[in-house]
Amino acid sequence: MIRFVLRFVGLWLLAGGFVAFVVDGTRSIASSEIVMTPFGEAWFAVSSGTLARFQELVTTKLSADVWERLGVPLLAAPLFAVLGIAGVLLLLLGRARRRREPSYR
Repeated sequence: MIRFVLRFVGLWLLAGGFVAFVVDGTRSIASSEIVMTPFGEAWFAVSSGTLARFQELVTTKLSADVWERLGVPLLAAPLFAVLGIAGVLLLLLGRARRRREPSYR
């Protein structure tokens, strides 16, 4: 059951990354320059409160240095890359195990 959920969410994240890639490509063609939506900007547009709470959680539970070294670059990364990588990782985690061939030769 867990593998199914991992594959399901991974597929949706991968699809979302593809949609973000197409939207950025369309914007790039329209403006005649490369346009990439940062992950942090998209998160802020969807739910600014959760972004602020996540930053507060990381800085209080871990440290402000962790936020500066990991959180800020992640939020500056292109949305399609973050969603695509997260989707591929979940798909890999949810893949079926290989069945071993019987070795009675």
